[in-house]
Amino acid sequence: MTATSKKSRDLAESIFSKTQTQSMSLNRIISEQDAASQAREAKTARLRELRLEKEADDMAAAAALAALSKRVGKR
Repeated sequence: MTATSKKSRDLAESIFSKTQTQSMSLNRIISEQDAASQAREAKTARLRELRLEKEADDMAAAAALAALSKRVGKR
């Protein structure tokens, strides 16, 4: 009976160890994916901000050019 009990215990420990290892691996993968996702979102936000800033500068430059051409045209 003790030999059967030891085999059962060893099998249970082996299965538990395998399950625990898989769980830890899955948690690591999920953590890495979350970090990559956050980095991508931060980069996208930064690029969006730069694009909007450039568009605002371009619009201001176009408005200034239009105002300048109106002044020159009146002379």
